[in-house]
Amino acid sequence: MNPNSTPNTDADTTLDCSGLLCPLPVYKAALVLKRMGSGERLRLVTTDPGALEDIPAMARQRGDLLVSSTADDEKQVFVIEKGSQP
Repeated sequence: MNPNSTPNTDADTTLDCSGLLCPLPVYKAALVLKRMGSGERLRLVTTDPGALEDIPAMARQRGDLLVSSTADDEKQVFVIEKGSQP
């Protein structure tokens, strides 16, 4: 990959979990990812600071790829690519 390029963070589906606290963002993201096809991407928006640890852990446990993770004072945005597990 070109070091000056940015990863493609386009998503097939967006899930806004703003205002929800753990474990709801993880639970809802897992439900959506379960219905998605391998290689499809989910853009997840959260406002729970705990998601910064919880979402990457969920992706690892499920065998999904965390494509990107950004955060500011108000929200966190994750792009997760579904792995090949059923």
